Amino acid sequence: MYDRFNGRRAVGTPVEVTLEELADALYCTPRNAKLILRKLADDHLIEWSPGRGRGNRSRLSFKADKEPLLLELSRGLAQRGDYKQSFELLNEFGHDSSAKPKFLDWLNGHFGYQQEKLEGATASDILRFPVYRPVVSLDPAQVNYAFDAHLVRQIYDRLVRFDEKLERIVPGIAHHWTSNEEGTEWTFYLRKGVLFHDGRELTSVDAAFTFERLAGDTPNRWLMRGVAAVEPRGPRVLRFRLHRPNRIFDRFMCSAAASILPKDLAGREEADFWQLPIGSGPFRLAALTPHLIELASFANYYAGRAYLDGVQIVIMPEDCLTDPSCWPEVLHTFDTDPSEDEKKPDENWQRLIKLCRGCTMVTWNLNRLGPQQSEAFRRAVRMILHPPAMIEDLGGERALPAASFRPEVSASLPIGAYDPKRIRAALRESGYDGAVLRFGAHEKYETDANWIANRLAEWGINTEIVVTTWDQVTDSSCIQETDFTISGVVFAEDEVCEIEHYEHGACIVQSFLDEERLDWILNRIDAALTADAAGRRLLLREIEDRLRDEAVILFLHHRQLNTYHHPSLRGVSLNSLGWIDFQNLWFEKNA
Repeated sequence: MYDRFNGRRAVGTPVEVTLEELADALYCTPRNAKLILRKLADDHLIEWSPGRGRGNRSRLSFKADKEPLLLELSRGLAQRGDYKQSFELLNEFGHDSSAKPKFLDWLNGHFGYQQEKLEGATASDILRFPVYRPVVSLDPAQVNYAFDAHLVRQIYDRLVRFDEKLERIVPGIAHHWTSNEEGTEWTFYLRKGVLFHDGRELTSVDAAFTFERLAGDTPNRWLMRGVAAVEPRGPRVLRFRLHRPNRIFDRFMCSAAASILPKDLAGREEADFWQLPIGSGPFRLAALTPHLIELASFANYYAGRAYLDGVQIVIMPEDCLTDPSCWPEVLHTFDTDPSEDEKKPDENWQRLIKLCRGCTMVTWNLNRLGPQQSEAFRRAVRMILHPPAMIEDLGGERALPAASFRPEVSASLPIGAYDPKRIRAALRESGYDGAVLRFGAHEKYETDANWIANRLAEWGINTEIVVTTWDQVTDSSCIQETDFTISGVVFAEDEVCEIEHYEHGACIVQSFLDEERLDWILNRIDAALTADAAGRRLLLREIEDRLRDEAVILFLHHRQLNTYHHPSLRGVSLNSLGWIDFQNLWFEKNA
């Protein structure tokens, strides 16, 4: 109404208008328009004087400016967790005002550390921060993405976990574990007094239920591929019997997918349980909506209560990704390295930098007919997509040219010089006929994908980029119908995550590699599980070397992870997934 009828008039200036015109502006009937006008008048936002008699027009005057009301409504929506509607409101109605910049200023203060106090209660330490990706799944049996795995580790717990700093496996729910000499039988001894978030004690029956469920038709059944039986031996002893030796089975149990669930999902229906699942981790899930994830500290966590009282993770609208002016400063936290022209946090803030334990890569779909069936063509594309050139052109988080999954290996492997003569020879050998290649790319890799498509076009290789959103990541057909794709992998648990990359039911390797290569990979993995550490590394390296040599995977770059934090925030470190663990965070008051 304000946009249509007030124009640039001063507040309180009346304008003549008919009820029919108002109904048209409000997309409703004249009868409903009257009800809306009465409500706005009761709220002291307008003054409405209906015309009496034929030919007498009604008069409308606005008693408030649009901008303060728009800010109030947008902030209210944001405080209720509906950031998407906040931005939609500002984008639609804030074009001729400074409401959006003012909202972003407020939003920057809204994120970060907050001390919230209710009347008569002790102040709560809350950490609130934004992310640009939704949760795909909090079911450990389905988990596939680093963000989801990070949240799973906060909500649930595992029998054992891998301590990155100590570089060894440490107790979790199990305080002790043993295996026989062959590595075919593993026994875990559970702690007393480990509680689920609903107050019930965790036992070996819950653990057995979890692993039997995991062994079903789930993407993470790879963890149980060699398991013959899972046997509860009393309430606090769990035994695994294996078909074949696995000398690192305890490392398998460190995986986020091995997180323990309550037996029979605490008596709830499957669909109902995943609306607000419970675990035994340091944080319980207090709220889960498409726009907000709220975690609350679990006071009875067996390993000690977290210092934070709660964490609120705001899922920002997709619009924010394409419009950097919408980014709160805190959004630069995890994946991006601000350029000199971008706003950076206050100079007193502290910065953490870590090279991602994984890489960004291109993978060919060998289950589709096309030019990619030619190894010569794949080699030509590998040479065209010269990793140092990509980093030089795009910069940002792209920190190190990749020749391997791991940055430490890439640092020791030479990347050859850009050689047009060899590229032309490989293209001639391949017999490429100009066919268009379907190129799958998630929206987070769209910049990389455009660079790749342009680089290939310079050599006459035609591509059609198929961009997928977070809503489409569980639709396997979006990826399977492409000839190649760009993706990233993070090896949070080193060897086990490398095995997961090949065996996970929803990973690209499972969809793209032909049966012969997949069978060969599984045979090498089985041999690796029986070997000592050195032998295991050689066998897994053999898999990577073959995929590189045959140009099935084209390694691009390793990302640099960044985070800025206020100096009063203590216990900050980036974990192997590239996220900050919430459990050890605390705030030094008056810092």
